[in-house]
Amino acid sequence: MRLLDGKVAIVTGAARGIGEAVVLKLAEHGAHIAFTYVSEGSAARAAALAERLKSFGVDARSWRTDASDFTACEGFVSEVVQQFGTVDVCINNAGISKDNLLLRLSPAQWDEVMDVNLKSVFNMTKQVLRPMMKARKGSIINMSSIIGIRGNAGQSSYATSKAGIIGFTKSVAHELGSRNIRCNAIAPGFIETDMTHYLKDGEAAKAFMDKIPLGRFGAAEEVGATALYLASDLSSYVTGQVLSVCGGLNI
Repeated sequence: MRLLDGKVAIVTGAARGIGEAVVLKLAEHGAHIAFTYVSEGSAARAAALAERLKSFGVDARSWRTDASDFTACEGFVSEVVQQFGTVDVCINNAGISKDNLLLRLSPAQWDEVMDVNLKSVFNMTKQVLRPMMKARKGSIINMSSIIGIRGNAGQSSYATSKAGIIGFTKSVAHELGSRNIRCNAIAPGFIETDMTHYLKDGEAAKAFMDKIPLGRFGAAEEVGATALYLASDLSSYVTGQVLSVCGGLNI
């Protein structure tokens, strides 16, 4: 049974890592995919991913666009609606980290994290509202982080941006529930990706593992499965929630 047959899903920042796992899971369940990447160096990888997604019998296209740019998001969503007809699911996954102690964190580093992680969520959500309201249905999924719930030394900018996503998610859920548009957040813990590979070796790895009740890092595919649940009708009575995919780290 394919849970998203014929649905149209937008996913930002999907050329690698969690975003890649998300679009693969959605396409496996029948969703047509429009996904973004931002750097020129990711173009070949994005093109290859689009072709891989099509092997599931769906339409899939990549756009090089900056989710932190409001005008770029406006043009992107307009093109998606023109080419696919609507938007049923929007997953705001684009994100970066500029880890540093607050004493050393520059205003420019702070602003960049806020723009990419938090402003992008506003930009994209604002743009998908019109087609979703017209259809009187939709699912918006925002990628937060366990760090946005717990905080972490050296990650004040990242934690703030991800905590802001949670507040935004809950507010949007209040605003749009009457239109049958749901808005939820996912808060991944330590997930095996290119960004966390360096944490897996030696004493640092043991220190992290000791804090996780399930005793392991998560797989990006497990975050993808959570996104599938929130995108599908399996979660039709779920909105304004934050689902932690963290192996129990948030207990």
